[in-house]
Amino acid sequence: MKFFNKDSLAVGLAMFSMFFGAGNIIFPLAIGQLGGDKTFFSILGLIFTAVLVPFMGVYAMIKYEGDKRKFFGKMGKTPGFLTAFFTILLLGPMGSTPRCIALAYSTLKSFLPQVSMYLFALLSCLVIYFCAASKKRLLSLLGVFLTPLLLLSLIAIILLGFIYPSHLKVVESYGIELFFRGLKEGYNTMDLLAAFFFSSSICSLLKTNVHKNRIALQASLIAMTLLILIYAGFSFIAAMHGGDFMRDEILSQITFKLMGPYAGIFVCFAIGLACLTTAVALISAFTDFLEKEICKEKFSYRSLLVLSLIVTYLVATLKFDKISAFLGPILQIIYPALIVLTVINILTNLKKEVYV
Repeated sequence: MKFFNKDSLAVGLAMFSMFFGAGNIIFPLAIGQLGGDKTFFSILGLIFTAVLVPFMGVYAMIKYEGDKRKFFGKMGKTPGFLTAFFTILLLGPMGSTPRCIALAYSTLKSFLPQVSMYLFALLSCLVIYFCAASKKRLLSLLGVFLTPLLLLSLIAIILLGFIYPSHLKVVESYGIELFFRGLKEGYNTMDLLAAFFFSSSICSLLKTNVHKNRIALQASLIAMTLLILIYAGFSFIAAMHGGDFMRDEILSQITFKLMGPYAGIFVCFAIGLACLTTAVALISAFTDFLEKEICKEKFSYRSLLVLSLIVTYLVATLKFDKISAFLGPILQIIYPALIVLTVINILTNLKKEVYV
C-alpha cells in the first residue's frame, strides 16, 4: 500500500490551506531579515511554534472530533467558555482579521498611493461583508483559483531569490537568541488558535474514512512539509534581500525587486486578495461563534457580522505595526497556556485509550 494516497493528499492540502494565510509570510520574512547568516536558528524556533504546535492542536481536536466545548471544557465550564471566546476574539475583530487588512494595505499601498488606510479598510470590510454574508460561495470560487496562484507565485519568489545574486548579511546575535526570537514570531502566526476553530472541517473530511488515523498522519506530514519549505525559503530570501525595509513592507519590496514592476504588481495584488480571503474565513468563524454560542441565535448572522466588521475596521486603521504591538504581549501569555492545554488534552485522551 502506498504511504501517501489521494485522500491523504486532499486532506493535507486542506490542512495547508487552513494554516497558510498570506499574512503568515511576514513572520518568516521578519526573522530572516534579522537572522542574516544565522537564520537557520530562527527557522527552528519558528517551526516549533508555527508548525509543530499547531499540528498538535489539530491532532488534539481530531481526538475530540472537533468538539470545542469538550476541548476547552477541561478548564471548567466557565473558564473554558471564556478562553474559547477570547481565543476566537483574537482571531476575529480584535486581532488577526484586521491585521490581514492592514497587511493587504501595506502590500498594495506602493501601487495605490492615492488610497488612504481609512478608505482601504472601509472597502475591504465591504468586500468581506459581501463574501461572508453570501456564505462564502464567492470565497470558495476564489479559493479554487487563488490558492494555486498564490502558491505558485510564492514558489517563484523563493526560486528567484536564490538565483538572484546576493549574500547573507553577518549578524552578531547568538544562535540561541535567534531561536527564541523565531519561537516568539511563531506565536504571531496564531496558527494554534486557528487549529481549534478550523479543525472541525478536517474532522468532517475524515469522519467517513475507515482509515482516518492513518490519513490524518499522512495529511499532517504533507501539510507540515509544505509549510516548513515555504517558511524556510522565505526566511532565507529575507536574509539575502530583506535590507532595511519596514517589517510590513518587506514582502512587497522583495517581490518588486525580484520579479520586476509588472510581475511584482500582479503578485502583490494576489497576495493582497489572499489576505482578504483569509479575513473572510476568520470573521465568519467569529460571527458564527457569536451567533450560536453567545447570542443563542437571538440576533441574525448578518447583523452580528456588521457589528464584527465595525470593530474590525476600527482596529485595522491602527495599521500593521500597532496591531502587532498590541497582540504581541497577549500572545506571549496565551500561546504557551494553550500549548499546555493542548498537551494535557492529548495526554488525557491517550490515557483513556490505554485503559479502554
